[in-house]
Amino acid sequence: MSSESSFQVARLAPGQVALARAMNVLFSDAFEEPDQYACAPPGDDYLERLLANPDAIALIAQSGDQVIGALTAYTLHKFEQARSEIYIYDLAVAEDWRRGGVATALINATVQIAEGTDASAVFVQADYGDDPAVALYTKLGTRENVMHFDLYPTPKGEK
Repeated sequence: MSSESSFQVARLAPGQVALARAMNVLFSDAFEEPDQYACAPPGDDYLERLLANPDAIALIAQSGDQVIGALTAYTLHKFEQARSEIYIYDLAVAEDWRRGGVATALINATVQIAEGTDASAVFVQADYGDDPAVALYTKLGTRENVMHFDLYPTPKGEK
């Protein structure tokens, strides 16, 4: 466990493709999903466009040159009111750094980003059985019990 003073949180910007790749390696390792995060990595041009998009948020926590935590989030613009919400999509912390305030610092940085926009909320989902995530999110926010469904489109060229 480490103290917050031993790491820094920063938002990735254009020109930081190498850090975006390091973020994906962390996600792959933490989630044990190499097929999702490592088997077909996007090209540099794609990552540069994503890092330049203000609606795509990529945050990393670093200790020295080591990426020890990462968070990706997306701004969802609403139709019913002139506002948005920010959805935290991925959040991971390297195993040796868990329970040391890294995830909380990444979430707090996301909330600070939201405060500078028209976002009315920041939200995140957790899987049943992921007790550490549920405990963290319960500590920081209000819990809603919802169901999540994945709907898959037919891949291009197969219609």
